[in-house]
Amino acid sequence: MEQQTWKIGELAKLTGLTVRALHHYDQIGLLSPSQLSAKDHRLYTAKDIVRLQQIISLKQLGFSLEEIKELLENKSLNHLQIINMQLASVKKQMALQEELFLKLETIQELLQAQKDVCVNQFMKIIEVTNMIEKYFTKEQLEKMKQQTQQFSDEEKQQIDSEWLQLITNIRAELAKNTPTNNQKVLQLASQWQALTNQFVAGDQAIIESAERFYAENPNSPLQHDVDKELYLYIQEAMSHI
Repeated sequence: MEQQTWKIGELAKLTGLTVRALHHYDQIGLLSPSQLSAKDHRLYTAKDIVRLQQIISLKQLGFSLEEIKELLENKSLNHLQIINMQLASVKKQMALQEELFLKLETIQELLQAQKDVCVNQFMKIIEVTNMIEKYFTKEQLEKMKQQTQQFSDEEKQQIDSEWLQLITNIRAELAKNTPTNNQKVLQLASQWQALTNQFVAGDQAIIESAERFYAENPNSPLQHDVDKELYLYIQEAMSHI
C-alpha cells in the first residue's frame, strides 16, 4: 500500500464526495481517518481509501449505511466479492442502455406535450433518465409504459390534477400535525395507494422500487413536490391501513 495520506478536503475533492458526507461517515463510525499528522491533522491512508471504495460500491448497490457498517465490521463480504457484486450491477446497467429507445420515447412525449422547453427542463429530463435507470428494471419500465398508454391525454391530465390535489391535502394535514392514524389521513393514504396502482397494476416489485426512489431522492423533479418529510408521513399512514 502507498504511504501517501490525504486531508479530508483533499479526499473530498479527489473523489467527488462532500466534506459533509465524509464527516458523517466518521461520526457514525463507518469510516474514520487512520492517522494524525505532526500538527494533529486527521489524515486518510490508502487503507482508508480501500474501505471508502467498498462503502461507495455497497451504497451504489442499495445497502443502507447501517447495513454497510455491519457488513464491513463482520467481514461478511471481502473486497473481491464487493467488486464482483458491483460488476454485476454495472453489467445490468449496460444492458439497460440497449433499451435507451424506451427512454428517448418518454422524452419525446414530454417535448411534444410542451411547445417551449427551457434549458432547465432539459436538465431535469437528463436527471430523470439517470434516476429511472438506477431504480427500475427494463421490464418494470415497459410495464409502466403499457399502463400509461391505456389512458387518454384527458385522463392523464385528470390523474395529474388528482395527484397535485392529494399532495396539497396531505401537506395540510402534515402542517397541522394530524396523527397518521387519523381517519382523514388514512383516507388520503388510501387515495395515494389507488393512484399509484393505476400506473403499476398492483405490481409489488415496482411499488418497492418506487418507494426506494422516493425515499432516496426527495428533491427529484419526478417527486411532484413530495419532500422527504411528506413522504415519510404518508408512508407511516399507509402502514396503518
